[in-house]
Amino acid sequence: MTFFNLMELENQTQVTEFIFLGFSSLPHGQAFLFPVFLMIYITTIVGNSMIFTLIQLDSHLHSPMYFFLSHLSCLDICFSSVTVPKILVNFLHERETISYSECMAQMFLLMSCAGAECALLTIMAYDRYAAICNPLRYTDIMSQRVCFPLAVGSWLWGLLDSAIHTFLASKLSFCGANQLHHIFCDVPPLLKIACSDTYTNEMVLHAASVFVGLSPFLLIVISYLYILAAILRIRSNSGRRKAFSTCAAHLSVVTIYFGMANLNYNRPGTGYSTGVDTLVSTLYCIVTPMLNPLIYSLRNQEVKRAMRKALGSQTREYTSPCRQ
Repeated sequence: MTFFNLMELENQTQVTEFIFLGFSSLPHGQAFLFPVFLMIYITTIVGNSMIFTLIQLDSHLHSPMYFFLSHLSCLDICFSSVTVPKILVNFLHERETISYSECMAQMFLLMSCAGAECALLTIMAYDRYAAICNPLRYTDIMSQRVCFPLAVGSWLWGLLDSAIHTFLASKLSFCGANQLHHIFCDVPPLLKIACSDTYTNEMVLHAASVFVGLSPFLLIVISYLYILAAILRIRSNSGRRKAFSTCAAHLSVVTIYFGMANLNYNRPGTGYSTGVDTLVSTLYCIVTPMLNPLIYSLRNQEVKRAMRKALGSQTREYTSPCRQ
């Protein structure tokens, strides 16, 4: 092959931008979706920021469970901010595009948040296991010198997983194909349009599904089986209710998150329309981060108490000059 043929082949495989087709079936519905997604994004940012702020300000929430919850709130803010602003900007243009470098960056940040959240939810399940099954040793098991490395480790776990996927994706060739039947950059839609060998990428993706997705979920299930057995041994009904209430919010978040993640990454590659893919992706990366603060604020008595306390102090502070 001559030098000129090599240059021609290189030009054919050089893609500078990708076009999102996820919302292409709703060309006239984007005017309606823009305010809806904007409100969801604002609710996500405000809700998670509120949870994070309450945990920092209220001394009654300075415990391992709420320490991890503050990290979960930060993760949800990052998770939503990686995708939603770009979707909103694209709604204002005729073509929904993203540059190649932005696509790689979006995929890296998205998968970092996803991997870190899986690890963090597992750590939170272990925290509930230690609190209910080993209450006398809880302060030693979940001391500050243990909680901080666990939280940092969950972020690093997500970054490492994402770095591997992004590095492998950056080696793919696309032969001019740049239309993604998706609403954000992710590994599965990129593999569908790649013209180079994707075997390694697919094997790594399957391995990640086991180690980053399935394994944490199984650990959470095992933790809650032990928790359930411990709760059933509690004789008083009030004690059972209190133990269940401390786990209910986390269990709801785990069910929603892992359920949406499984639909997003582990459904068959064929047999689904673009509309179904778009709906699942929207629920996974846009709606789920909004639900977490709502679940914790509605189902957690300590968070509701801290919220009432904060609102009450602000009200007194606002009305006190009038009394004087």
